[in-house]
Amino acid sequence: MIRALCVLAVSALLTTPALLTTPALAEPFTVTPIDVPEMKALYGRIESRFVVPARGRTGGTITVLDVSEGSLVTEGQVIARILDTKLELQLAATEARIEAMQSRLRNAEVELARSEALLESGTTTVQRVDQVRTTVEVARTAVDEAGAAREVARQQIAEGGVISPAAGRVLTVPVRLGEVTMPGEAVATIAGGGVFLRLAIPERHAADLSVGTGVVSQGGNGQIEKIYPQIENGRVIVDVAVAGLSDSFIGQRILVEVPVATRSVLAVPPAAIVSRGGLDLVRIAAPEGEVLLTVVPGQTIGTDAGALVEILTGLRAGDQVILP
Repeated sequence: MIRALCVLAVSALLTTPALLTTPALAEPFTVTPIDVPEMKALYGRIESRFVVPARGRTGGTITVLDVSEGSLVTEGQVIARILDTKLELQLAATEARIEAMQSRLRNAEVELARSEALLESGTTTVQRVDQVRTTVEVARTAVDEAGAAREVARQQIAEGGVISPAAGRVLTVPVRLGEVTMPGEAVATIAGGGVFLRLAIPERHAADLSVGTGVVSQGGNGQIEKIYPQIENGRVIVDVAVAGLSDSFIGQRILVEVPVATRSVLAVPPAAIVSRGGLDLVRIAAPEGEVLLTVVPGQTIGTDAGALVEILTGLRAGDQVILP
């Protein structure tokens, strides 16, 4: 009955010269149902793979701070320096002790050479030479010990450099230049490992989600790489990998469309739809001949065969649509 009314509605249009002209026709297009994804629009948050703090290994005053919020750093880069004045004083004292020990060692070596010369001439005893030789060995050991203490002091001063544990972008710098910090205190937090999108999708769509499903976002197209099994506050957490996603703003919310279901639609090529008198018409082949039907077009659908226009009402599966 509805299709008959559509034919009557366009009967007047059939008498117009424009529609009486018969153009060259292509092979008829058979209308068949097509499954298209049902897209769910929601917002996703840009998250980093991990956030790691850059900590100071020694306590002291921050004398150098080379990064700020938003700075890009590389793994192993020295981003700040902490100075403890006591370590510098300790190093200076060790240097002075080494000089004193070296002077004693030189004197002992001179005394040993003199004693050995006297021993050759028979004017001293072997016990005296052995005693001086022992003094030389003690002095040499003391110099080595002081040298090791100097290296320890130097290493402690070198550990004042705060090293970035990973390559990435600096999120926060909770300290300022000239501030006193304690050992192990975080000087900066760094987001590294790249970024991804984290979505919170209503749990009613959980059964329709699968790893590898394509996702459309403002930052680029991606695919679902992880679905978390625990549902929180009625939502399932999903991670989406997006190639080329910007890491300029961690935590930024961007619009995302996720396929959560499929629906069956009827669609025709765009060329099959003509507009006359404010109506959208499609010409089909019927037993009584060619018939113009009034249709209500919807959105354009991309398929392997090309772009098709969804028809909301007016056509049935199996209709033979005549194409120009």
